[in-house]
Amino acid sequence: MVHAQFDPTARQQLAAAAVDAKLRKDLTWQQIADAAGLSVAFVTAAVLGQHPLPAASATAVAELLGLDQDAALLLQTVPTRGSIPGGIPTDPTIYRFHEMLQVYGTTLKALVHEQFGDGIISAINFKLDVQKVADPEGGERAVITLDGKYLPTKPF
Repeated sequence: MVHAQFDPTARQQLAAAAVDAKLRKDLTWQQIADAAGLSVAFVTAAVLGQHPLPAASATAVAELLGLDQDAALLLQTVPTRGSIPGGIPTDPTIYRFHEMLQVYGTTLKALVHEQFGDGIISAINFKLDVQKVADPEGGERAVITLDGKYLPTKPF
């Protein structure tokens, strides 16, 4: 049976314990995702409290991190989503994403609606990928792919 959380506290505490275990065991998010058998972006979000994991994945992650069966069970619950408290984010990395949406949000909206019509891009039927690539001008660039299903608005 699927169970849901109504208070994010339990998942936040589990996320803190999981990140601590990840650090102590010197694991990467990719290694944790490999154990779960799912994508690195999804598993990272799940461990950080934003998605439930399937039972087998939750058990594998808990075992890898040295967490107990209660943690494996909690990893399977549907969380109260949203990891950034109200207001403008202060973490520099998260703030830059906020800034990108402030600058390009209306552009993205205009282009999505022009190409697809009235509707939204799903954050549930969604894929995320982050790649580090060489910058031809020197240094490195981050290529972030947000791949969400388009859901049209339906008149009723």
